[in-house]
Amino acid sequence: MEPTAEALHRRAVEQSIRGRYALAERTLDRAAARAEEPDLTARIMGTRAVVLQNTGQPERAERICRQAMALPGLSASTRAVLGGQLGALALLRGRLHDAERLLSAAIASLAGGHGADRADLTGDRVAEARVRMNRSVVRLQLRDLAGAADDLDRAARIFTAAGLTVDGGQAQHNRAYVALLQGDLIAALRGMQQARPAAAASPVASGICDTDRAEVLRDAGLIRDAERLLISTAAVFGAHRMPQSRAEAEFHLATSQLTHDPERAMRTAAGAMRRFRALGNATWAARADAVRMRAILSGGAVARGGGRVPDSGRVPTAAQVQAVASDLVTRGFAGEAAALRMRLAIWQARHGDADQVGTIRIPPAGTVQVRLLAHEARAARAAARGSLAQARRHAAAGLDALAGWRESFGSLDLQTSIAMHGSGLILSGLDAAVRSNRPDVIFEWSERARHLSQQGVPLRPPADPELAADLAELRMLRADDPQWMSTPRAAELRERARARQWAQTGAGAVYPHLTLDELVGTLDESTALITYVYSGDALTALVATTQRRQIVPLPGAPGARALMPGLRADLDMAAAVGAGPMAAVVRRSLQARLQVLSAELLEEPLAIVGSRRIVITAPGILSGIPWAMLPALRGRPFTLANSATQWVHTRTAARPLGTIGFVAGPRVARGDEEVSAAASAWHDATIVRGGDATVDAVTGLAARLDVLHVAAHGQHAVDNPMFSGLELVDGALFGYDIDRIPQVPAVVVLSACEGGRSSVRWGEEAIGMARVWLSAGAGCVIATPVVVADGAACELLGAMHTGLAAGVAPAEALAAASERTGLVTPFQVHGAGF
Repeated sequence: MEPTAEALHRRAVEQSIRGRYALAERTLDRAAARAEEPDLTARIMGTRAVVLQNTGQPERAERICRQAMALPGLSASTRAVLGGQLGALALLRGRLHDAERLLSAAIASLAGGHGADRADLTGDRVAEARVRMNRSVVRLQLRDLAGAADDLDRAARIFTAAGLTVDGGQAQHNRAYVALLQGDLIAALRGMQQARPAAAASPVASGICDTDRAEVLRDAGLIRDAERLLISTAAVFGAHRMPQSRAEAEFHLATSQLTHDPERAMRTAAGAMRRFRALGNATWAARADAVRMRAILSGGAVARGGGRVPDSGRVPTAAQVQAVASDLVTRGFAGEAAALRMRLAIWQARHGDADQVGTIRIPPAGTVQVRLLAHEARAARAAARGSLAQARRHAAAGLDALAGWRESFGSLDLQTSIAMHGSGLILSGLDAAVRSNRPDVIFEWSERARHLSQQGVPLRPPADPELAADLAELRMLRADDPQWMSTPRAAELRERARARQWAQTGAGAVYPHLTLDELVGTLDESTALITYVYSGDALTALVATTQRRQIVPLPGAPGARALMPGLRADLDMAAAVGAGPMAAVVRRSLQARLQVLSAELLEEPLAIVGSRRIVITAPGILSGIPWAMLPALRGRPFTLANSATQWVHTRTAARPLGTIGFVAGPRVARGDEEVSAAASAWHDATIVRGGDATVDAVTGLAARLDVLHVAAHGQHAVDNPMFSGLELVDGALFGYDIDRIPQVPAVVVLSACEGGRSSVRWGEEAIGMARVWLSAGAGCVIATPVVVADGAACELLGAMHTGLAAGVAPAEALAAASERTGLVTPFQVHGAGF
């Protein structure tokens, strides 16, 4: 039996909701051929209008919808549905105020005076819910978040009662998007994750979900993850002939690229703008044009963070910027207009045009990002006038606002990534601090930079069997497939693990950062601090002892940094080539690079330090340096602290070392020998090896120890540092596994290649296995940022344990072991090494 016209129309609506537009059009053709009633004919035309709009034919879509409304004999209900579809068309074309008026009228008519919460589940009721979904999007764009949430909650109840799982999932997903705009990233990611099984019912629906999820990741600072999603969704929309959705994905991609690559952002935004103009969508074209202009104007801010800068010859005039900004305000995007004006203000201030900067105003519904940009613009204006103290005050006010948002986040992953939003303010403050030529001010801003993600003390999350199961499955995938990171199942599990870890790791106490006077008061005659400060254009060292506080400019540092890529290659080669003619060549190249780095970074500071042991704090641009191998530090006790404040707090909380444990992972050539030799230094030590060295056994053991030593192969995951791992018999022990340990050891020794390597996220924010252990509560971690020969690790660390067992501080025990054995390795101490 052939389906009726009404059944075919219902099928076409479902196909449209799932993004199967070509199939929906064919189904609508069949339905139209059989329709006899005016109401059904009009509704078929209205659905066709929606399909046409989504496939890039907006003018034809609106014309058909109006023709449908002009048909004689239509019921009030059908007219309301068509009015709602006209409202949806206005929304998609960016006419927000028209859209809200049309959608609100449709909702009032469809509710029929019975109230939005009446119990019947008529077609009008479901149609009302779908119109509410569209009005919620309008309200989101107009920043009426309470109104959007109300529409979505009502729509979700209707869909659930009607058994419409896909629609209900999409309502739940959009409700999570409201949480994103409210600044609650944890609720947003968790809500989208929960809604996904129902909402992502087709490739197109998945693309829509992924576009929104990419915004969560972007706002959380996980830019690379966000951009991979957006590139993928743009391709999906392109394959399904959906130019509006494709251009929207490209718009969000350009917005993400603004943070680190203005040149690429400019090109991406320009491409999106052309697509919107071809569709006749002036509102979205203006939004894309604003992003394009912001990219060009980012030369004075983002460029200093390392991104490529567009040619300044293409800089828009103030009049051009103001015209686009005014257009955005008229169309309901005051926040985006404000961001554009602020970026112009920063450009003018940093290019000698401070007198042209107008008043910096934040719109009432301005996002956190817009508010931070306002502080940065004010700081730039003050710096341009030479008011360095005022520039620092404005930058500090912005960072305090960011801290207020960040205080509820306990997850290290989230804390380090969200620092993205403060990178411009940090560089502004550091630049003004260095120009002040005052040691106390430079130290204050060095600590502000370090504390952007490190002043919160995370609370240990509760036991989570589901997270444990997900991590176990990921271990299996990692073992079975070298390309495991790119598989759909691994992506799903990684995202789920991230959402659970974000939600479950709370924030505990907050360390107020120390002043220079307070820090010096904790030093003794044998200890000095060297803190390196990167202000965007220059590297400076501040040296503090009990007698002196001295600023040391390091003009040769940029040349030294250029050696870093080759240095890593030489270190890897030196560990692999122990003998033969190539070994001497590699050693000479390595020593030459190390000598240059040592001279540029340490020669002048150490002339002040003398023979003291050293606490070193360093910015992200110096991440990966094998400090222990630099000639000036060989045999000298030093510790790499996340911040001077954290070093002081951690060393005062140090506990005696009583219980000791060793783990030998699989396939480590001298792993058994290493742990046996090291354990012999202690009276009583637990050793786990062979088939017993599982993830659960090691995490369980770690919770009972004061010192944990793991000899295992290690691998750093550059794009996903929390999935860096130590190889055990049943797979990798991930960074997320460390969060499952209720109390971690005071001292952790990672005899694993790359165990001390970090990924630099935003300026100061480096994250890797050493940092994860420190964040979890370890006092210090001994690790290497590069590959090290098994024999060197075995001999050096065995000698180090002799010192540790005798009560010598870890950094001093490691330095003494290096002197005693004559071994120069990249092992170094992170945290409170003394």
